[in-house]
Amino acid sequence: MGRSLRVALLSYRSKPHGGGQGVYVRALSRELCELGHRVEVFSGQPYPELDAGVPLTRVPSLDLYREPDPFRVPRLREFHGPVDVLEWATMCTAGFPEPLTFTLRAARLLGRQPGGYDLVHDNQSLGYGLLQLRRAGLPTVATVHHPVRIDRDLELAAATARRRRVTLRRWYAFTAMQARVARRLDGLTTVSESSRRDIERHMQVPADRVDVIPVGIDPGVFRPPAPPADRDPAAIVVTTSADVPLKGLVHLLEAVAKLRTEREVRLTVVGSARSGGQAAAAVDRLGLAPAVRFTGPVSQEELVRLLQSATVAAIPSLYEGFSLPAVEAMACATPLVTTDAGALPEVVGSHAAVQVPPGDVGRLAGALQLVLDHRSLQEQLGRAGRARVLDAYTWRRTAERTADWYAEVLDRTAARC
Repeated sequence: MGRSLRVALLSYRSKPHGGGQGVYVRALSRELCELGHRVEVFSGQPYPELDAGVPLTRVPSLDLYREPDPFRVPRLREFHGPVDVLEWATMCTAGFPEPLTFTLRAARLLGRQPGGYDLVHDNQSLGYGLLQLRRAGLPTVATVHHPVRIDRDLELAAATARRRRVTLRRWYAFTAMQARVARRLDGLTTVSESSRRDIERHMQVPADRVDVIPVGIDPGVFRPPAPPADRDPAAIVVTTSADVPLKGLVHLLEAVAKLRTEREVRLTVVGSARSGGQAAAAVDRLGLAPAVRFTGPVSQEELVRLLQSATVAAIPSLYEGFSLPAVEAMACATPLVTTDAGALPEVVGSHAAVQVPPGDVGRLAGALQLVLDHRSLQEQLGRAGRARVLDAYTWRRTAERTADWYAEVLDRTAARC
């Protein structure tokens, strides 16, 4: 290993259970520390759960989107400066302020510790505050899991009302800032070759300036059940961090409804349905309430238990920049049915999943039925998935490659000076 580095790891929100950002921050910081580096996490709300020995600096915001009171009205005494006013004003005009306001607050905090860090590593915020750090001479890099403009385009395509489309364009206005900031940082990494191509297309960052470092799991935590026969033959599980068109949940619900005309099937959705959202409406429209359970946020231990007990895991996404849920299912030797959208073919390879075109409800239902009906196929997919994870997708390997990338970035910035 090279020299020990002092790293500030930034994340504008780090939801501990569900969603990739909190998982990424916790695992990467832990593994980098175990490799001998000093990592301090700077995060806005919701704050991450970190392992022992990893310090957390809280970067509080007005927390305007917290559950169960999103889009709340803060009290006057909560405002402490112009960044708070900017955050509130942006929300009031239908924008999403957190990537910008978080990085402005983080830059102010880091500016009080000159020389305290060798490098700043931002996790998908890509706000203008990062450029302040660069101007102050602090090497600054970022992970872009995928360009958020893809989320915007998919939501716009699904929106039918003109007013909704106008609101979505305003909400996603921060993506223009993210592209401008990404082009000016000292280094970028992403999680797949598919995402690297999308970053070049949507953010105009040349592909040769983006390093690919896949994320992973802890194979000692995400592991097959013992004995393997303890799976529920009627159980399907899907992990979704958000009830948005990108995740294809409505297509999966329609596929489950087709299956239920011929057999008993139960679907567990690890996540929540938005009140009045498309998923909740689909459950009502299809009469699926007795067969579908939304868990809300779950602990890592409960997620593992759900994956271990299901006969098949589904990833119906219309796009994925990587898909940590697919890797988690493969690590548990849970047979996978996925779409072939985005990076999913790259992640699962040719033997660890049955793949179908995104949005094709009939093909999705057929693939799920094929896996549910054939025990030998379940075993084949499970073995291939577990082997693929052990070979390519562990957090220790992610941290080793990330540390090597840090060293390369620092060598490049030193050569420019």
